[in-house]
Amino acid sequence: MVFSLLENVPLVASFSAIFLAQAVKIPLHFLYHREWDWSRFFGSGGMPSSHSAGVMALASSSGYREGVGSTMFAITCVLGLIVMYDAMGIRRHAGEQAMAINELEEAFDKHIETDDPEFSRRGLRRQRKHLKELLGHQPIEVAGGAAFGVAVGLVYSLILT
Repeated sequence: MVFSLLENVPLVASFSAIFLAQAVKIPLHFLYHREWDWSRFFGSGGMPSSHSAGVMALASSSGYREGVGSTMFAITCVLGLIVMYDAMGIRRHAGEQAMAINELEEAFDKHIETDDPEFSRRGLRRQRKHLKELLGHQPIEVAGGAAFGVAVGLVYSLILT
């Protein structure tokens, strides 16, 4: 069973593209920010988009193996477009809203009276519920992930076929 799954090139290429895209985020973060952030491997958002890389590796390897006229290629392309649209649309906007909410909460916390125990408890609860801001992707991050995924899908198809 495990060996038959490993023979499924589009599946292996897709998971590999996701893993490799997440790994690439660490040195790219270092180049941009001059600090190592190993949590980028498990985090969402950033360059390149691992979601885009995964679906495009799936589409490109399916297209290579089945042909670009196949139903499988059509399904993976449509799936990929939906995932990439979601990554740079809805998820990115949710992250921007989280950023605005966090800023509002910080501004509110600066203006509350610290002597009032009710406000102090409320401030402590808010600190624990800091919303995650890095959810989606900028269009360039999606495009980078898509190009990365196509490359991984084609390389795996050429090597493993």
